[in-house]
Amino acid sequence: MLTFIFALALQTPAPPAGSDPRLHDIARGIPPAAMEVTVRKLVSFGTRHTMSDTVSTTRGIGAARRWIKTELDRIAADCGGCLEVGYDRGTLKGAPNTRVTRDVEIVNVIAIQRGKVHPDRYVLVTGHYDSRATDPNDATSDAPGAVDDGSGTAAVIEAARLLSKYTFDKTIVYGALAGEEQGLLGGQQLAKTAKEKGWVIEGVLNNDIIGNSEGIGGQVDNLTFRIFSEPVAVTDTEEERRTRRVTGGEIDGPSRQLARYTHGIARLVLPQMRPKLVYRLDRFGRGGDHRAFNDQGFAAVRITEAFENYNRQHQNVRTEKGIAYGDVPDRADFPYAARIAGINAATLAALAWAPPPPTAVRLRGGVSASTALSWQPAPGATGYRIYWRDTTEPLWTNSRWVGTVTQVSLDGILIDDHLFGVASVGPNGHESLVTFPTIGGAR
Repeated sequence: MLTFIFALALQTPAPPAGSDPRLHDIARGIPPAAMEVTVRKLVSFGTRHTMSDTVSTTRGIGAARRWIKTELDRIAADCGGCLEVGYDRGTLKGAPNTRVTRDVEIVNVIAIQRGKVHPDRYVLVTGHYDSRATDPNDATSDAPGAVDDGSGTAAVIEAARLLSKYTFDKTIVYGALAGEEQGLLGGQQLAKTAKEKGWVIEGVLNNDIIGNSEGIGGQVDNLTFRIFSEPVAVTDTEEERRTRRVTGGEIDGPSRQLARYTHGIARLVLPQMRPKLVYRLDRFGRGGDHRAFNDQGFAAVRITEAFENYNRQHQNVRTEKGIAYGDVPDRADFPYAARIAGINAATLAALAWAPPPPTAVRLRGGVSASTALSWQPAPGATGYRIYWRDTTEPLWTNSRWVGTVTQVSLDGILIDDHLFGVASVGPNGHESLVTFPTIGGAR
């Protein structure tokens, strides 16, 4: 029988009560009809190509972004000004034989919901509102972009509509991004803005293609969705890379912890859904806006449908040899997209209500029958939970509430055979992301 020996001789308080019931309400709080209305409105602009018309009130990317801002302004008015709505702008120089053939302004639409306790800590949800036809430089043909990525943009807008009814400890940013189809430009623009402004980002949920449940091979799955994440931060130092050789952690970077966290929230609030962790930055040979945040060292994941239908992506609307091409709303699965949007909203809420994660987590226990962990306390935490798993397990399989102590010795749990982490826990039971030990006393 395993016993736990705490380094501080304190009585361990009882763990917090079960999960916050508000998360379950949030996960079910986005109606499929609302997703459909938003997607069909975006499709009504004909094309949202980054280099399309910016003057028309009814067609092109300019009309689309102004409508998105108006919708977010309406949400802000309904919550008494709880959202700061505006544009995040940048200009990109064009060059021949590229996807940006002329100078173009990249305009993201963002809404910021300030946290009341830790306003300097941020969680983001994003989707790109631009679209494209078969030719990536075709800025005039219809490019409805219902699923790619009207569905992700709708998830952002509807999450803002729902979460604006609540107050959070941390700041939530809702981002509708431009220029993804021209080279992930909107993500680069917002990630640059975040870096320049010194945002402490705990996680970015990027939703790209979440509204199609029928794959090109005939598969139909309206319960599974994929969460892509990179293994470790690309900005890690050489010292951190050397440390991993002796302590492990090759698949335990911040983005991977965010992916596991999202997986856990999904299983908690909508247990019929089947989140699937994919240990890859993105789909093979393809990209999404989360990568720009990863490049800046931020934790970010891509959320996408289980089976993509390539006849409905990056295609002019047409029928050839009996095959219907084009990304039109009549082929979207809005109940499926609404469930994924609800999981996004619940994950954002859980993170925004949780205390910051513990820092300076140290791991010791070489040549010993015990494993010792220590960490620095996190502001607002009412206790901590230790996690561990076998080195070959993708998810945390074991955990133990340890109360308010910041040191613990796990007797009988061999450091050689397991990986470990620590999460902060708040008064309502909300947990931070798991912090993996990056500093140790390993030999």
